[in-house]
Amino acid sequence: MGADLNATIVGAFGRHYEVAVEDGSVAACFPRGKRSVYACGDRVRVALTAPDQGVIEELVERRTLLFRRDEWREKLIAANGTQVLIVVATEPSFSDELVSRCIAAAENQEMKAAIVLNKVDLDAPLPGSRASLEPFRRLGYPVIELCARRDASALRETLSGETTVFVGQSGMGKSTLINALIPGANATTREHSRVLDSGKHTTTHTRLYQLDCNSALIDSPGMQVFGLTQLTIGTLEQAFIELRPMLGQCRFRDCRHETEPGCAVIDAVARGEIDARRIAHYHVLQREIVAAGATRFAI
Repeated sequence: MGADLNATIVGAFGRHYEVAVEDGSVAACFPRGKRSVYACGDRVRVALTAPDQGVIEELVERRTLLFRRDEWREKLIAANGTQVLIVVATEPSFSDELVSRCIAAAENQEMKAAIVLNKVDLDAPLPGSRASLEPFRRLGYPVIELCARRDASALRETLSGETTVFVGQSGMGKSTLINALIPGANATTREHSRVLDSGKHTTTHTRLYQLDCNSALIDSPGMQVFGLTQLTIGTLEQAFIELRPMLGQCRFRDCRHETEPGCAVIDAVARGEIDARRIAHYHVLQREIVAAGATRFAI
């Protein structure tokens, strides 16, 4: 219908995208070719084939890209975010290892990271949830406690001026949180399964919501895994911020910080300066990266 237009992807549904065009309209767009390389939040150039339909022609350079990868597949989560918000809850139980993975992905992209502890009105599981998050709090990652069904205003200062990507396991209350922050968003919610102690997937696509003129939210589907095999051992070390002051101080240059003599990291753990649980998370990721590399280069 005309020349290419600037647009932002505000909804990602597999190979189908919803884009907000610079003229204020919204269009359903598909990429050219079989392979899609786009994520919610991407800035693109589109050619409209009808007033509300078009084709994505070109990707504008990204500032950040949050994604996960394992041996079999890669999943793009969001582009051009400035902050990752990891949503956990007192119930159902959450994985602190998944929190470490999300933070490592954010650090790798030089994005801020913060944690929301939802459902703090549930007294019985609250102390255990706080204890699981204490290592992250001590590292300086903000932990905001709230009950999304009652009041989410405690989060607004953290969100102000940022493009925040919401991530977390299913059942943590992300959709409820989105609805509390953006009346009218109507994000689908569903009660979690108490029998399975896990959430039911309610968000099946990624969507960008404008919070105000300077702030936006990107809601992503609930996840149970977050592979980081796109990282190298060196970038993984940098993504665990407590390791940074120790790097280069080990006796061996290729130290894996496991059982090697003269390891500065092991010594710091023994002194209580580095949390042992976080190092356990680091070692799990380290082994996955090494295994993925061996598979990738196997003949």
